[in-house]
Amino acid sequence: MIAHNIKILLNIQELIVFDDALYILYIGDSFVKIESDLKMLNKIKTREELKQIIQQARSEGKKVVTTNGCFDVLHVGHLRYLQSAKQLGDILIVAINSDDSVRAIKGEKRPLVPEDERAELLAGLECVDYVMIFPELTPISFLIELRPNIHVKGGDYTPDRVIERETVESIGAELHLLPGAEGKSTTNLIEIIIERYGKLKR
Repeated sequence: MIAHNIKILLNIQELIVFDDALYILYIGDSFVKIESDLKMLNKIKTREELKQIIQQARSEGKKVVTTNGCFDVLHVGHLRYLQSAKQLGDILIVAINSDDSVRAIKGEKRPLVPEDERAELLAGLECVDYVMIFPELTPISFLIELRPNIHVKGGDYTPDRVIERETVESIGAELHLLPGAEGKSTTNLIEIIIERYGKLKR
């Protein structure tokens, strides 16, 4: 059954979208099935889209959880942290810093992975419901607009070091601090790569 009834002509090839997850590519007289998770890409939303999603979630009595960060070079520490964050509510929204804001925070050599790819990687995680890219240096602006039930920070943060703490309290949300996986960070990975491969001859 064709859900969207979409046909895209690519020269002699015809692409038909079935449901939300299956492409069938017509080449000559044969059909070739290609699995593609469109739902993953549909997780990447704009701020305006998320406002509507959150409004609907609230009407259904669901708890919305947000977290934010650069998420440059995804690693097991990120995964464990996001899995724990998801357990706090029904919907987990991950806001990632844009490339420009990462450079402003981390320096000109970062990010290593561009924002679109970082967003796609996070959207591929089962525990993540939605991903948003934000240009600001802090999450204060999107927190005021989205007004989640819970906001989560990880790693070695303490309440006094969470710059958005007062904003979280002002919108009536809860602030949760989740411990990171010891020794697991993008910075540590970069240092290991440099140590092991930095002196190799090209």
